[in-house]
Amino acid sequence: MSVSRAFRSSALLAAVLAVATLVLSGCGSGDGGGQARDLCAPPGPTAAAAAPANLASPQGAGADRYTTPDVVPLSSIDVSRLGLITPGRLSVGTLSDAPPSICVNGSNQVTGFDNELLRAIAAKLGLTVDFASTDFSGLLASVAAGRYDVGSSNITTTDARRQLVGFTNGYDFGYFSLVTPVGSAIGSFADLNPDTRIAVVQGTVQDEFVVNQLGLDPVKFPDYNTAYANLKSGQVDVWVAPSAQAEGAIAPGDPITVAENTFSLDNFVGYAAAKTNQPLIDALNSGLDAVIADGTYARLYQDWVPRELPPGWKPGSRAAPTPELPDFRALAAQNAQPEQTEAAAPKSTLEQLGDTFFDWSLYKQAFPELIKTGLPNTLILAVVSGVLGTVLGMLLAVAGIARTRWLRWPARVYTDIFRGLPAVVIILIIGLGIGPVVRNITGNNPYWLGAVALALLASAYIGEIFRSGIQSVEPGQLEAARAIGFGYRQAMTLVIIPQGVRRVLPALMNQFIALIKDSSLIYFLGLLVSQRELFAVGRDLNAQTGNLSPLVAAGLVYLLLTIPLTHLVNYIDRRMRTGRPDRPIDPADQAAITEGR
Repeated sequence: MSVSRAFRSSALLAAVLAVATLVLSGCGSGDGGGQARDLCAPPGPTAAAAAPANLASPQGAGADRYTTPDVVPLSSIDVSRLGLITPGRLSVGTLSDAPPSICVNGSNQVTGFDNELLRAIAAKLGLTVDFASTDFSGLLASVAAGRYDVGSSNITTTDARRQLVGFTNGYDFGYFSLVTPVGSAIGSFADLNPDTRIAVVQGTVQDEFVVNQLGLDPVKFPDYNTAYANLKSGQVDVWVAPSAQAEGAIAPGDPITVAENTFSLDNFVGYAAAKTNQPLIDALNSGLDAVIADGTYARLYQDWVPRELPPGWKPGSRAAPTPELPDFRALAAQNAQPEQTEAAAPKSTLEQLGDTFFDWSLYKQAFPELIKTGLPNTLILAVVSGVLGTVLGMLLAVAGIARTRWLRWPARVYTDIFRGLPAVVIILIIGLGIGPVVRNITGNNPYWLGAVALALLASAYIGEIFRSGIQSVEPGQLEAARAIGFGYRQAMTLVIIPQGVRRVLPALMNQFIALIKDSSLIYFLGLLVSQRELFAVGRDLNAQTGNLSPLVAAGLVYLLLTIPLTHLVNYIDRRMRTGRPDRPIDPADQAAITEGR
């Protein structure tokens, strides 16, 4: 029987390894439909676009109330008085999944128009820029709390956002695009109604636009690529997106089109900073005007986002010169194909599934970075939080069954709170609440705070696992230990707790597997490129290519971690319950035993 079980375990492990080998070998053999586009590379003037011909009347447009008439002279700025977290260095929170504005490229460098422009502005001020990738939903709160000096994420300024943070003058503008399937009955924003399933990215100005200005209830997604994938699969009817992200997401042959665009002059795109740090905002405004004046802005703009400026808008202060940009309308007409190509035939569901999730060339591209960067960080976060959570969980378990209420009650309250709150909330509270307090210890790096947050979360569950295991030991065990002279603490430490731990090993391993997967939530606190775990690595490559295959590749690595762990703990549990299997005694040994008798 034991031989059969061992054979099944070995066969399962071999099957897992075979799947991995198949995937890796398949990566090199398939072409995935051609070379994947690098959305995080400057498209250059060949991608020039005229102002949209299908431009609707600006929704809720108003006069520009916020652009400053002029700026402080660059020579009079004292960088020592900018209130930076680290003197001489600009700490910037940004995203990695919204090319060409903000993204991480194939060389693992934070780039995009917004971030390259910010680097140029910082150079004018004599500052070095440190970028950390985070999630948009917590970016403005992080800036307001002092986690970052600046937020750079193609942030459209709104009155509601100005209540939380301050903004620089505008360096870009934003068209809103209504993205629909080809042949859709919805051709304009006016056609949207309560029955329309409208995709938006949660927390963006498009989300606010659909909810507050259109009065509709959208379907909210965490990032642009997921929203677009749901539009292609028919799960939503339309997608309201920033124009640059919409145009970049639509690949040749996709049966998707931009039905209409709109924009508003009073909601330009700016960098976010703390409301109380006006010297930093003034300095950034001065640097922006300087890079406009010396032509740097025009160079970056035509490389990264070559499109016509909307009528009546220009970047920088009112005193800044108008950037000398090429005639994008003429370039767009020149680059246009004179012949109309035939419309691509609609792809079947299986073809769409294969293109979206099983592009072998992207698997090949993803695995080296997943193994080199994602896997070590995932293991570090899981092991550190697992060890800390186990120690704290044991203390909670012992306190939870203690005789005194002064130990029981705090343990139960702690357990109820940390088991009841969502993991993301706990991580944000620890990272954004405690982070600024211990900034001098952590160096404003939330990596280890994330591990601590995971440990606190896990300890509540592990404590309950230990408590149930300890209480499952028969009362007679404690009585027998006391009868032979053990004190209560000795009996618990040497007799009861070891038996309880052995009984809950499978549940403990399940919790450790959950920690491996929960490590992906640390992304919300903002990580350096070198600190990304498996999911973040897959997500960044997903943003570069617009394809979900890198996320599936990350999922396969998670499987290769968790499946062997699951079967290892099952094997250990069986050995503890049944002991070593009986083995035949050597005839010579048997004869010696008999002779000795």
